[in-house]
Amino acid sequence: MGRVVVPKEIRRTLRIREGDPLEIFTNREGGIILQKYSPIGELGQLAAEYVEAVAQVTKCTVCVADRDMIVAAAGAGKKDFLGKDIHTDLIQSIELRETMVASGDDVRFCHIIADEPEIYSEAFSTIVCEGDAIGAVILLSRNVERKFDEFEKKMAMCGARFLGKQMEQ
Repeated sequence: MGRVVVPKEIRRTLRIREGDPLEIFTNREGGIILQKYSPIGELGQLAAEYVEAVAQVTKCTVCVADRDMIVAAAGAGKKDFLGKDIHTDLIQSIELRETMVASGDDVRFCHIIADEPEIYSEAFSTIVCEGDAIGAVILLSRNVERKFDEFEKKMAMCGARFLGKQMEQ
């Protein structure tokens, strides 16, 4: 498939970065529809099943995000996250391919969504597919007394690697 040049104004309105993949459709009236392509969106059912399983084991909120929004969520408070646009902190962490554990009082703490409820502990890992950072697996706790450690970090890493490998197939 060839390259399509999308004017800067349209990219800005649709929040499409230079080089981001697009899907192009036509409607019944012959109009053209541009839609940002989300590779993680293709894993919708698998991502939903993954977060559900991990939330049951870890007893925390688990989310999968692409580079724009939370595409799957499970556990307590999942409705606060599912379908919400991700925060610029998380976008930057994805671009830097970070994996980390942090608490709300930690300088490395990363906001997940713009209007998020109070979070006291988080672990996340970047999903990498064919060398591209395409999203993140995030574990969250709103319990003041629960501090995440290596276990939650490894769970996020395992999920990110698994979803990245699924995307490559």
